[in-house]
Amino acid sequence: MKRVQNKVCVVTGAARGLGLAAAEALAREGGRVLLTDVDRAAGEAEAARLNGLGYAAKFMAQDVTQEAQWNEVLDRAAAAWSAPLDVLVNNAGIAALADVEKESLAHWRKTLAVNLDGVFLGTQAAIARMKGRGGSIVNIASIEGLQGEQLIPAYNASKGGVRIFTRSAAIHCARAGYNIRINNVCPGFAETQMVAGALATLSPEDAQAFAGRTLARIPMGRFARPDEIAQAVLFLASDESSYVTGSDLVVDGGMTA
Repeated sequence: MKRVQNKVCVVTGAARGLGLAAAEALAREGGRVLLTDVDRAAGEAEAARLNGLGYAAKFMAQDVTQEAQWNEVLDRAAAAWSAPLDVLVNNAGIAALADVEKESLAHWRKTLAVNLDGVFLGTQAAIARMKGRGGSIVNIASIEGLQGEQLIPAYNASKGGVRIFTRSAAIHCARAGYNIRINNVCPGFAETQMVAGALATLSPEDAQAFAGRTLARIPMGRFARPDEIAQAVLFLASDESSYVTGSDLVVDGGMTA
């Protein structure tokens, strides 16, 4: 039996990066996975690729900041496999580099809308589907919710919010007897397009200097591979973590140690 055999899973922001790696890890271990993303073309292509590998995967376009779309997505996941939701991975997120003096209110609000509001909406919608039968919600926070970084104040605020929101929701579900576990994965810097895109907003010299300073802070001396973060998601999605809730699983190569 595979680790998430026949579990119905939804992964947001799954067209690339950590979301795609998580979706593939779940599918490889027997999960039936609905990938969602604002990038329809990339998401459809990746779902088709996973199906070609013999996995159970589908795609649906979604803006995680839109409340009404959440019920549509969770309805689609349940209907696709004629089974209720078991796992939600709230992964969708954005980031850009700008210090507190240069950050705009518009970008601040957009970052919190995607990174924090989206997690709240997804968690709330998933609890409504899972209570009475149980399930696992995995929220992708970040080490940037554990420590400050001068160039990403909006991202810091959003990921710090995800961490403490997850604890609140986890306590509520445990005390209510819902058998719903809610946890955070806190990745360090990973080899993803989001990180590359954020660095691309800097001059080549500044980007190189930032990358060099960051690598120097990581005891293992390298950025994470997306599949290494995905293994943490898989653990929290599976029954192997049956006594884990309200926790932060840090995967950062020792950076915060």
